[in-house]
Amino acid sequence: MSVALRTQLFLFLISVSLRMGLARYIEDNEASDGLYSLLSLAQKRESEDFIFRRPLRCLDMLATDGLFTFVASKPQLACAAFIIAEPSEVISLELSDVSIDCSAGDFIKIFDGWVLKGEKFPSNQDHPLPLYERYTDYCSSTAPGATSRSSQNVAMIFFRIHSPASGFTLAVKKLYNPFPCNIMSQSPEGSFTMVMPHQRKNCSFSIIYPVEIRLTELSLGQAKSNELSPQRLAWSGCSGSGDYVELLGGNGVDTSKMFPVADLCFSLSGLAQMKIGCDNSVVRLVSSGNYINRVSFQYRLLEHNELPKARENSLENFCTVE
Repeated sequence: MSVALRTQLFLFLISVSLRMGLARYIEDNEASDGLYSLLSLAQKRESEDFIFRRPLRCLDMLATDGLFTFVASKPQLACAAFIIAEPSEVISLELSDVSIDCSAGDFIKIFDGWVLKGEKFPSNQDHPLPLYERYTDYCSSTAPGATSRSSQNVAMIFFRIHSPASGFTLAVKKLYNPFPCNIMSQSPEGSFTMVMPHQRKNCSFSIIYPVEIRLTELSLGQAKSNELSPQRLAWSGCSGSGDYVELLGGNGVDTSKMFPVADLCFSLSGLAQMKIGCDNSVVRLVSSGNYINRVSFQYRLLEHNELPKARENSLENFCTVE
């Protein structure tokens, strides 16, 4: 992810947090003053039914539910909106009030995932659908609108509109996902647990920052031990076990093109950690489908003086960030 796009994401999330904080401050103070007793039942119902609305920009980042309307003021030939949810959510998208001319070259396409610098997240290897099924094309649809539901917590929409005053409205809704898989983290710090219950599936947790990752628990079906010594943190050959965790680093979003930092195919009880000085750091859980696999980890942003140097830990081509 580019610095500009990453900055835009952070600014948007900060603005959302500030609005949420202000709303909670007002709520707490009004409640303490007894002002809520003045609200009628109708007013309360109207508040509960509130739908967030705002214009959609040609290049945009969306991290909240709502209705987003785009109206072209001039020809817009290369537009995209990136949508991100919480790790335990998937995204429902629906188009309405569409006024574009498909015959003139206009289009609106929804993508199940993200495309950045020509790379896709999740990768073709990790996504449950073939690539052609990940696109929803409004101009190819026979229905009056187009709907799509993502397989993970990110999705995006591409659009091209030639005529001024043409446009559409995009409805964004978040839905709970009991078994999150292929997650893009909104934050450079946090913790998460991935669980894969008897499914032949690969799941990645992608952190678009250089971070330190600490594995706090690893339970694999083919584990032979409950302990993992520091000397056995990284080695080759885990891919043959069918159930393992790998740590990846790279400067793109396609996990199949990233550098393998470590493979872990023995259960872990305790703490194992590694610094990954890349634009993108990934914890990837590979499951054969024969077992219930689980990995828990914490991550934090590396300070500049902590960034690994090239060939640290005897790993060639290791990422460094200037």
